[in-house]
Amino acid sequence: MTDSKIVQKILRTLTDQYTYVVVSIEESQDIEAMSVDELQNSLTTHEQKFSRNGKEEVDHVLKVEERYGYGGRSSRGRGGSRGRGRSGGRQYTSKAMVQCFKCHKLGHFQYECPKWSNKAHYTEMEDEGDLLLMAQIDEQESKKCMWFIDSGCSNHMCKDENMFINLDRTFTHSVKLGNNDKLQVAGRGNVRICIQGANYTITDVYYVPTLKSNLLSVGQLQDKGLAILFKGGTCCVYHPKRGEIIRTMMTANRMFTVTSDYKIQTEQTRECLQATSNEMSMLWHQRYGHLHFKGLKILHDKEMVKGLPNFKGDNIVCTDCLNAKQTRAPIPKQSNWRATSTLELIHSDLCGPISPTSNSGKRYFLCFIDDYSRKGWVYLLINKSDTLCHFKTFKALVENESGKHIKCLRTDRGGEYLSGEFNVYCNEHGIKRQLTNPYTPQQNGVAERRNRTVMNMVRAFLSAKNMPKTLWPEAVNWTFYILNRCPTLVIKDMTPQEAWSRMKPSVDNLKVWGCLAHVHVPNAHRSKLDNRSSICIFLGISHETKGTIEEEPQVEHHQGEHDQEAVHDHQPEEDVLQQNNDGDQEDNTAEIDAATPEQQHNNQRRVGRNQRTHRAPRWLQDYVSGSELSEDEVYMAQVYMVQDTEGDDPIFFEEAVKLATWRQAMDVEINSIIKNKTWTLTELPSNCKRIGVKWIYKTKRDEKGEIVKHKARLVAKGYSQKEGVDYSEVYAPVARMDTVRMIISMAAKKDWKILQLDVKSAFLHGELIEDVYIEQPRGYECKGNEHMVYKLHKALYGLKQAPRAWFSRIEKHFLDEGFEENRNEHTLFTKRSREGRMIIVSLYVDDLIITGDDEKLIAQFKSSLIKEFDMTDLGRMSYFLGIEVIQRDDGIFISQKSYAEAVLKRFGMFDCNPVSSPISPGLKVNYDREGKLVDDTLYKQIVGSLMYLTSTRPDIMYATCLISRYMAKPTELHLQVAKRILRYLKGSTQCGIFYTRSKSEGDLMVYTDSDYAGDSDDRKSTSGYVFLMNSGAVAWSSKKQPIVTLSTTEPEFVAATLRAMLGMVDLEDIS
Repeated sequence: MTDSKIVQKILRTLTDQYTYVVVSIEESQDIEAMSVDELQNSLTTHEQKFSRNGKEEVDHVLKVEERYGYGGRSSRGRGGSRGRGRSGGRQYTSKAMVQCFKCHKLGHFQYECPKWSNKAHYTEMEDEGDLLLMAQIDEQESKKCMWFIDSGCSNHMCKDENMFINLDRTFTHSVKLGNNDKLQVAGRGNVRICIQGANYTITDVYYVPTLKSNLLSVGQLQDKGLAILFKGGTCCVYHPKRGEIIRTMMTANRMFTVTSDYKIQTEQTRECLQATSNEMSMLWHQRYGHLHFKGLKILHDKEMVKGLPNFKGDNIVCTDCLNAKQTRAPIPKQSNWRATSTLELIHSDLCGPISPTSNSGKRYFLCFIDDYSRKGWVYLLINKSDTLCHFKTFKALVENESGKHIKCLRTDRGGEYLSGEFNVYCNEHGIKRQLTNPYTPQQNGVAERRNRTVMNMVRAFLSAKNMPKTLWPEAVNWTFYILNRCPTLVIKDMTPQEAWSRMKPSVDNLKVWGCLAHVHVPNAHRSKLDNRSSICIFLGISHETKGTIEEEPQVEHHQGEHDQEAVHDHQPEEDVLQQNNDGDQEDNTAEIDAATPEQQHNNQRRVGRNQRTHRAPRWLQDYVSGSELSEDEVYMAQVYMVQDTEGDDPIFFEEAVKLATWRQAMDVEINSIIKNKTWTLTELPSNCKRIGVKWIYKTKRDEKGEIVKHKARLVAKGYSQKEGVDYSEVYAPVARMDTVRMIISMAAKKDWKILQLDVKSAFLHGELIEDVYIEQPRGYECKGNEHMVYKLHKALYGLKQAPRAWFSRIEKHFLDEGFEENRNEHTLFTKRSREGRMIIVSLYVDDLIITGDDEKLIAQFKSSLIKEFDMTDLGRMSYFLGIEVIQRDDGIFISQKSYAEAVLKRFGMFDCNPVSSPISPGLKVNYDREGKLVDDTLYKQIVGSLMYLTSTRPDIMYATCLISRYMAKPTELHLQVAKRILRYLKGSTQCGIFYTRSKSEGDLMVYTDSDYAGDSDDRKSTSGYVFLMNSGAVAWSSKKQPIVTLSTTEPEFVAATLRAMLGMVDLEDIS
């Protein structure tokens, strides 16, 4: 071997620390003429410089890797140089003066920094010693008051002795790490922490002085009776009596942290998030009628409403709130008694006269507040004498809703309440009266304070949007609607609306009061050339129909429309509001408080609005263009106007038990468990541990998206099981999609029918060999024996061993019936009769497909299956694992049309313009490290949806696999490529694979190919293949090769070798 080749190989195998050294040598010297001795002297000189600079010792400087083809290359093509008169190979840009932004050292970029390769401390599963499993984190996150929720840690651990309120130093123990190192436990005691203003005591905490971070053990929290929920990037800890006590979001390094005493936040994070957080905080502050920011935080933290994002508004000042809510210091008030049920006490007060008079002549508003729930109702009056009439209306309404009667009414001594007719009515209906002392409005403080709150918010509404003051009745109605969905001090963890109706309200339909809306003009009210929409102002939500209340600025009347196309949360234009704004003089008698708008004055017309998702037509798209709206406004207009909340599955038992459909679904599940003899009620042995259970709810739909049934599943909390104690084997195979498509192709070729069966509660048929005890399910506890547990004889969903137990049971049944199990595909079973006829069965968990040429044999086998297991005969295969199957006389067609349309609707691309190819020809996609980052969660959802579509769409396999490489940090470039695939789907949703009927034998044909160094980031090649059988594709793939090849021939051989191996397996399966 020549010196030139040895020199090149040595340079390619040097460590990252010598990168800029290699670049310097290649640029300054001729590699072709350089000897090995000269290279060794040069490298030795640089190594001595490293030692003098105090850098880390470099091991094996001249080490040559065994498989040198995987290293970097100093030249391109087949030769050592390219072009005329050029030598030295590929030209590099020197990194000698480049400074890393992570370690601040020279010679490499941030993404090449060795600091990124921090390893995790993996535990070793042994009996001795406690376990500690937590990934290493950045130093800025490891603070003394930061606790990490760790599922791999066997016990709570704390590193700070000062945090213990008592410490037993006589206790000694050790904690083992993944590298067999041990950390000594110097004691055990209790730690008191403060989380979000509440004090908690953590018991049985190990004191480990050498620990880098404080740890909370998920297993120990579970033993203490707490419930931990990980979902959507959030970790919630629930106390059995106090409800949610901890809520934390996943950090950037995928950890869940709990901060004690104070919150730690770096200056960089504050600078990045300050603008966005302030804008989002102010927007929701306006949407909630200028509610205080603490109230918004309570609504989010306690999950009292749906659709409210998380934000912080501690340092935000709202000028409109200062203008509208500035007042004297409040008079201290204290209530010694509160109602214990609804309608036990009603507070009422009248506010007015209010100047100016409204357009409909209203001068007063009358409020009623239920003392127990603090929900309020409001009525608008022209004269005070109308008070009794509205009280009768209110009484009939609330008594009909609650099924109870008003017991007591507390008011002031206004003449509207002291009339003889009012007193007679209360006496006839047994309503007790509580009247305030003269000139003592504080005794009716609930109603008085509500009126004051309402007027503050009304002034803020009118000031913020520069609205005419004659619209104060609409602002009052909207204020009551909002207050019923705001937190109160007297009701813990609930809004007044939920306390009254026992249903958690949704705030998805909230808009900023006074914003602009475009409303469709009916055909009867316009000519051919008139505008098809008019600009209106949002004034509230109708309580009689699913519609909104709006006013057209050009005319003084109210209108609502069925087809409201868009509502924008921005300030109305000045020229739109050219109306009389008289009445600047305010009346001090209007400084009172009220409740929620349940009824509107007669002049207001309400129009229903359906729950379908509307998209603005082309002639209205100018209203939401980027030239008119900011980025946030466009986003809000797209998101918060979608009011399709129907069909949401309940998450908690308390939500499901209120609906008859889910109660019936739970009854069916319990009856199925009892019929199957799954458990026996018994006492819990002293040496055993009970496993918790929970309800899971899912709405089942068919291929058209129609609801088939509501399914409730009782699942065990298998995460609390311990391997070797509660279970041993857990693996259970499922059918590969390649096998399923191969069966469909074979059935189409031979004109066989494909039948489908579904096993009801499949996992409940699996027989357990371990002793497993579970707690009684909620809603079905045995009265008098609530302390007892169920011992499982058969598996339950959620158990670690449930899939294995079910597969072992049905596998045994297949073998007993004379079937042969395929050695390559363990879910594929075949059986031949003496006449040579055959039956084929493929199993995917609880879904079975059956085909063959012996209908009698198939009928007998189906009967034996239905007799052995509780099954549903679905007839001919038409919908399997989201794939639509159409069996015709000339063949079988498979597609995913419904799923493709659902994906387009989900990501807002249903009305996009289609393209003819999934990816632009010649497009080179790389990591795009300089590009703007996008929402990685949305990007991952798009990639996952497209990946599932490749079950019947080989045409998007390459493009989907290409964009899946960049899910860690996607940029706008990657999102554009993903959206192009969606645009391609728009024009090809009906495409699929058609397997024709044929009498010819037909062979399995394989096509394979590979590019060369197609990935510009690591110079690796991408190989792909497709298997054709019976004129249709049955298997395909596109995957980046794991090695770096040196020529265009090598990747072709790599791709062909792998395809040949898979082809032999598939041929064996076919035979």
